[in-house]
Amino acid sequence: MSQQTNNDILEIFTDGAARGNPGNGGYGIVMKWKGARKEMSAGYRYTTNNRMELLAVIVALESLTRQGLRIRITTDSKYVVDAVEKKWVFGWVNKQFKDKKNKDLWLRFLDLYSLHQISFHWVKGHASHPDNNRCDELATAAADGGNLLVDTWFEQHKEEQKLL
Repeated sequence: MSQQTNNDILEIFTDGAARGNPGNGGYGIVMKWKGARKEMSAGYRYTTNNRMELLAVIVALESLTRQGLRIRITTDSKYVVDAVEKKWVFGWVNKQFKDKKNKDLWLRFLDLYSLHQISFHWVKGHASHPDNNRCDELATAAADGGNLLVDTWFEQHKEEQKLL
């Protein structure tokens, strides 16, 4: 049996941004695997920072072609890290997300979460972490860019989200 090393861990770095919150938003992703590096980003015309933080994680996981990977996700989002690591999101599921925002994204995340061995690591935003800083650059550039996508669920449910 071979011994696993840090090279066996897929590293994912994510960040989300929103101008106005809600407003134009974007996410940035850096993925590292066995010496390879991949960057992804996209912008949305009307969304929130927390949605972009969570969507970055989802898009990274959706891009994977294999299941059962050991994954370490590094983000500056306490919202995402605490919801998973402190197991809040599982309580939200049991309560059918009553009075919780972003149900659509959390359910999408949970479908992916069960396919891998995922751990989360929080870093302070806008500090000296080069990969987090790069994700921030990607996210803000996407939010400020043209051809913004539509966060359809959020735009259709924006009034009820304000009530939560």
